[in-house]
Amino acid sequence: MAAAANRPRRLTLLVRAYCHLCDEMRTAVAPLAAAAGCAIEELDIDAYPALEARWGSLVPVLLADERELCHFRFDHAAWSACFVAAGPSVAGGESRTAGRLFG
Repeated sequence: MAAAANRPRRLTLLVRAYCHLCDEMRTAVAPLAAAAGCAIEELDIDAYPALEARWGSLVPVLLADERELCHFRFDHAAWSACFVAAGPSVAGGESRTAGRLFG
């Protein structure tokens, strides 16, 4: 049960329009997130100057809770370390807001 408590409850995908790497990341993550019971919130970083300043050179960026899981390309090893090793899915979770990512 302790492993499940450590499993991320929210995924955030930082993207920008017309980004082929963003499309590839979205395609790779969507089925895995669904299987893990995690919703993915997408944020276009160009709409948030603070996000663009922090993450702009790394887009796309996949965050698990507020921790970077991978950028540029989907990292299967990082996903496995985060989700497979964490055990059964944790359902629910509060809604992500862009403001929590500024910092």
